Amino acid sequence: MKNQSKENINTEPIERNITAAWANIETLKKVSRVPIPSVDQVKDAKDWVDKNQK
Repeated sequence: MKNQSKENINTEPIERNITAAWANIETLKKVSRVPIPSVDQVKDAKDWVDKNQK
């Protein structure tokens, strides 16, 4: 069996990140450069999680 890297095996993305809360960055923290999403994006993400809980 050939030695394949993980990059060659998983070519399809597992999930779509277009709708992720961090996809629409409102600001960045100055020092850490952590993305801060808008309040609307956080609300949408929370609603999605609440609806999709098992």
